[in-house]
Amino acid sequence: MKLTTSRTLQTIVLAMMVIGLIALALGGYLAPVSRYLLSPVIAGQTWLSVRFTAIQNFLSSPQDITSLRQRNTSLENEVSRLQTEIISLKQQIDQTRILSALVGFARTNPEYRYESASVIGRDPSPFVQYVIINRGSDIGLRRGMPVVTEQGLVGRIAAVTAGAARVQLITDPGSSINVRIDPARTQAVLQGDITANVSLSMIPQSAAVQTGDLVMTSGLGGNYPPDILIGQITGVRSQDIDLFKSASVQPVVDFSQIDIVLVITNFQPVDTKPLIPTPGTP
Repeated sequence: MKLTTSRTLQTIVLAMMVIGLIALALGGYLAPVSRYLLSPVIAGQTWLSVRFTAIQNFLSSPQDITSLRQRNTSLENEVSRLQTEIISLKQQIDQTRILSALVGFARTNPEYRYESASVIGRDPSPFVQYVIINRGSDIGLRRGMPVVTEQGLVGRIAAVTAGAARVQLITDPGSSINVRIDPARTQAVLQGDITANVSLSMIPQSAAVQTGDLVMTSGLGGNYPPDILIGQITGVRSQDIDLFKSASVQPVVDFSQIDIVLVITNFQPVDTKPLIPTPGTP
């Protein structure tokens, strides 16, 4: 009997203690105690979580690095491919622009027949000025035929094979062309030199030529057809003791950028050398 009563009292006391603790907790009186008791537990959980995350990242990082490297390689390949396509498109645009300009030149000079050709080589010597084109005698090209671009005169064919030809540029030291200076319509001779420049000689002292005047082929001498633009005078040199003036000329053709040219195929140069008397000939 006494044992039963004791257990009942213990149960009642425990129940009252539990109820009291619940009431204190609901009233906020146990918050400081709970923070004090739970702080070590929370700190331990945080420490374990940080270490677990670090270990997980360490174990998974090699796979991530490999994936990133593969992705980077793929992107680099794609960039290279796109850059190649851009370069190809730019080349096609440039060729289309050049061909369009050449067609325009041919239309404004319908009296001539033309064959287009690509420049495939340049003479490496600094003392001569030649380019090689990819057309030759198999399509009717012959030595002496004039070569032009949409801008103006390039030179003439100096040698030819079945599938290629060598073009002597007007800047070559061996080039000499009879020209006309406009608007004065004065005759002169255009010559190249070893510096790849061109200049005028044999300009009469009385000729009214000045900077900015145009230089055209005159047709005299039979080597070139008339009225093909060559360039513009950039300076005139004259001394009273000289019989003739001289002048520097800026060609309209940029010879370092020639890619496609036109060969005038229906112009036949005239060989006038047998008609020119040599010294001592009556």
